[in-house]
Amino acid sequence: MKTVKLNGITYHWPLHPTVVVCIDGGDPAYLEQGLRDGIIPHITRFMQEGFNAQADGTVPSFTCPNNMSIITGAPPAVHGISGNYYLDARTGEAVVMTGPELLRSRTILAEFADAGAQVVSITAKDKLRKQLGKNLDMSRGNISFSSEKADRCTLMENGIEDVLKYVRMPLPDMYSMDLSLFVLEAGVKLLEEERPDLMYLSLTDFIQHKHAPGDPVANEFYRRIDALLGKLAARGATVALTADHGMNDKSNARGKPNVIYLQDILDRKFGPGDTRVICPITDAFVRHHGALGGFVRVWCLGGKATPQAIIDLVKDMPGIAAALDRETVCQRFELPPDREGDVAVIGDVNTVIGAAVADHDLSKLADARLRSHGSTTEARVPFILSRPVSAEFQRRAVQGLNSRQIFEYAINGVQR
Repeated sequence: MKTVKLNGITYHWPLHPTVVVCIDGGDPAYLEQGLRDGIIPHITRFMQEGFNAQADGTVPSFTCPNNMSIITGAPPAVHGISGNYYLDARTGEAVVMTGPELLRSRTILAEFADAGAQVVSITAKDKLRKQLGKNLDMSRGNISFSSEKADRCTLMENGIEDVLKYVRMPLPDMYSMDLSLFVLEAGVKLLEEERPDLMYLSLTDFIQHKHAPGDPVANEFYRRIDALLGKLAARGATVALTADHGMNDKSNARGKPNVIYLQDILDRKFGPGDTRVICPITDAFVRHHGALGGFVRVWCLGGKATPQAIIDLVKDMPGIAAALDRETVCQRFELPPDREGDVAVIGDVNTVIGAAVADHDLSKLADARLRSHGSTTEARVPFILSRPVSAEFQRRAVQGLNSRQIFEYAINGVQR
């Protein structure tokens, strides 16, 4: 039997076209609400007739580290992507962690493509595209593009062109549910016409940032997701669902963001310039969250602040769940030490942590209560397959699951 090996895991050749879907921000609460409201019949069938569990995701519970864990089947200690944003200690520059050169592992898609499979990677935001498509040879029928820039696709770079005409949808707005739905519509079309062996479809979480479970907009979003997942399954695919992270309300009783501005606190204690707080939720689209998440990193720069002094200062503050030194946080969450701060500070379920007040523009958050992620409290995610898995994989699941195992379960675990 033909196999592919990556990061200590041997993957069998898929029995069926296999589609792994990452519902960005797909907290289990949305599916629980959808089950109660009867609006997700196809996912309901998957849960009843296939395989249904919850899994731990990567911490910090942000988009980039979790997508890379899923697509490599490995933790950040192996693949190197530990946030959306980090401080390069050698240069002192903050770096967006989306460059393919920062990814230290090959991907499951690239390994299968090199072994002769046809693979497809479609993401909502273009920030993920180059890492998800790293090492893919587009001249051999493989495809990798984003719905954000679907109007700019070329055969050389993306393996496909005229995508808007092909999918029969206009270019979606960045801040709309259509940005995610375009990904799924394109996946359905490619499955019908190209029937690739493996597809990875990664959505975006604008809706979940703005709309709680049960909200009419959230319900409509999940109805439409469910209908498209049903089409994928009806065309013979094994459909596997997970999420990069969950989502929680981070506002106070007055509806204002519940924020600890950590840089301001450290500056008052140790002096300006002695420390640097980096918010690794930061990306180009802070309208979602104002760059406020539940996990930040602190670097000691000036000599007054030490890791232990910072930990002692903040660990018992209301809203702080944990303050950990580099060694501890790397061991606990399997993170790469060279991209970790001197201290990691983690918020509780209702609190986000920022840098300085002046660093965050919250003007775009006035239309809704702040909902965000990053902490351990948003690391629990769905883990659902449209087909049942073998007894061996059921036994393994009892010992605990991680979202990065979703490809292994979808490929090796389905009953053969």
